[in-house]
Amino acid sequence: MSDATLERSAAAAPAPIASPRELLPYAIFAAVLMLVLVYFVGAEQGATSLFSGSYVHELVHDARHLLGFPCH
Repeated sequence: MSDATLERSAAAAPAPIASPRELLPYAIFAAVLMLVLVYFVGAEQGATSLFSGSYVHELVHDARHLLGFPCH
């Protein structure tokens, strides 16, 4: 009886969810999204700013301090 249980559990092994090749576009998208987020939190002010004014700076002000970026 234990042999039949072992055979069933080996045959019923789940298939892998996705191959690394299938996950690559999602990983690239996540990396680009994270880089954009780090840019806006860490560098969107001063000479490198894409938007004029201090709206983005004020929007992410607390996140800057939480992540250790100086802004004053």
